[in-house]
Amino acid sequence: MEELPIKGAYLYTPRLFHDDRGTFMESFRAAELAEATGHGLRLSQANTSVSARGVIRGIHYADVPPSQAKYVTCLSGRILDVVVDLRVGSPTFGRHEQVVLDSERFQSLYISEGLGHGFAALTDNATVFYLCSEPYAPTRERGINPLDPELGIDWRVADPVLSEKDVQAPSMKQALDEGLLPDFETCTAFYRTLS
Repeated sequence: MEELPIKGAYLYTPRLFHDDRGTFMESFRAAELAEATGHGLRLSQANTSVSARGVIRGIHYADVPPSQAKYVTCLSGRILDVVVDLRVGSPTFGRHEQVVLDSERFQSLYISEGLGHGFAALTDNATVFYLCSEPYAPTRERGINPLDPELGIDWRVADPVLSEKDVQAPSMKQALDEGLLPDFETCTAFYRTLS
């Protein structure tokens, strides 16, 4: 479990065991996640999405508390997974990190509460499975337009396909001005309650 430069985002690289039957790996180990983050992942919901090449989903986040932590794995194909620090007051506020997740290495990305998350499908039938700490709650869900030039994300897709919801999402500056972004101190206090 390796922490990315944005505090609260972790990359997990499983050991792969190959033989004539195929491949086996441990995709999730609660003890390793708890050791890295200082708390476990309360599993409340599991989601799967299948996307065509060029689809961008996100940037999504939820109000803190309780928000929604995610543990994301690409089971088929390849995606560019992006974490954006939306926590106002964070030393890395506004920064993003990119990780390619694919069905060759089967790495997973853990995204703490308060961080923004999105991904672009780099292949057809990119199948993404993610564990969530809280169930979907429309009244707490938020989004940032993934093509916001202020974010400066190179999604590595020529003709991005977005949902109408993501197209209509505010820019990061608009969300900041409207008080919609999570506060870093509130997030930090919330993380302590998870221990």
